[in-house]
Amino acid sequence: MNKKLTGAEYVFVGSMLFGMLFGAGNLIFPVHMGQLAGSHFWRANFGFISTGVFLPFLALIAFGLSGSASLEELAGNVHPTFAKIFTVLLYLTIGPAFALPRTATVSYQIGIAPFVGEQPLLLAIFTFVFMGVGLLFSLKPSKLIVYIGKGLNPIFLVFLAILMAAALLNPMGSMGSALPQGDYVAHAFLTGFKEGYNTMDVLAMLAFSVVVIDTLKNLGITDTGNITKDLLKVGAIVVFLMALLYTLITWLGTSSVGRLPISANGGIALAQITHAYFGSVGGVLLAAIVTFACLKTAIGLITACSNTFMELFPGKPGYRTCCVLVAGVSFLIGNVGLTQIIQLAVPILMLLYPMAITLILSAFACALFGKDRRLYRWPMVLAGFAAFGDMLSALPKGVQNLGAVQSLLGLYHQLPLFSLGMSWLLPALAALVAAVAVVKFSGQKA
Repeated sequence: MNKKLTGAEYVFVGSMLFGMLFGAGNLIFPVHMGQLAGSHFWRANFGFISTGVFLPFLALIAFGLSGSASLEELAGNVHPTFAKIFTVLLYLTIGPAFALPRTATVSYQIGIAPFVGEQPLLLAIFTFVFMGVGLLFSLKPSKLIVYIGKGLNPIFLVFLAILMAAALLNPMGSMGSALPQGDYVAHAFLTGFKEGYNTMDVLAMLAFSVVVIDTLKNLGITDTGNITKDLLKVGAIVVFLMALLYTLITWLGTSSVGRLPISANGGIALAQITHAYFGSVGGVLLAAIVTFACLKTAIGLITACSNTFMELFPGKPGYRTCCVLVAGVSFLIGNVGLTQIIQLAVPILMLLYPMAITLILSAFACALFGKDRRLYRWPMVLAGFAAFGDMLSALPKGVQNLGAVQSLLGLYHQLPLFSLGMSWLLPALAALVAAVAVVKFSGQKA
């Protein structure tokens, strides 16, 4: 079928994808970064956008170029066993083990707790209702373009626009007057780059790309070439929206330093900013912004994880069963173990993010130079080896002080950029260039 989407359909698909990606973390991390970056706002912001916008866009296009039907199929170009392990780790991280329960607990802590306090019973009730609503919406994945693209996301953008309009019309301060703090003094771009890891949008895009491709197929786009072209157009909409909002939210944090102290985290910063502009009504506005942001992301995550787990495990449990399990586990972790999971999240991201970026670069290399497994395998081996050291360096201090870990870290310290948490970059690029050279000049396919 050679159907072409209408302009409205492109907008709604783009709105759906943006809505699934842009959750509470996308609000919290850039506003806090803005406070810390100060006058180095633009460098930090561009670093954040690099990992929070451009790399997810490349992940979307890489999926289209590869013609893969799932993340496991794409990662299978490295090795089937690697594909299984990598896919499970990625979906657990963005799903029931961390990101999904975070959508519920962050909504409670920012939107509800300021009014009622930290009450475990109320947290349990709220997360149960929150996950229940997310579960109900996710049971019909073909309707996501309606639920998120036409419904929840526009409502979220309206509430966020109210806050941003107030800030733009009456800024608290200027970027030039806020001094950069910590690592933002000397390494604003790289610090912002690594801060973008926390959004988990590259990992999420690898998961959501399948949802978007399925949506395009439901709309009548079946040809691989046309799907790739439409992914470019949909991705362009998402890139524009996310880059614009990240810049505005980061600026919101930077400008607030003129009147507000630097907060411990972005949630506190947002609460202080909305209160400064709207008084007690600001709490209600922030609750609406954060809850809608988290809910639409939760729906997308339940859908994507359930689709994947249904295909990954023997016996193939039904989609609805997977949805219930994913939502149920997320509810439990959100109430009893999220603090511990958060402590482990950063090391896991330091391992998964470099591997995900390497997978994306390899997909582009195959599109340019011909499909060859060496273009996947060589970079991934070196990226994975180096990223393991970056993961060790992000573990809690008590674990780092163990003798075996200390010995390994001593070896990893010899790698370039290790102190910046980017030791994987040069080895992965070197291996990719070497693989391209071998593929082009040997003439033998692997």
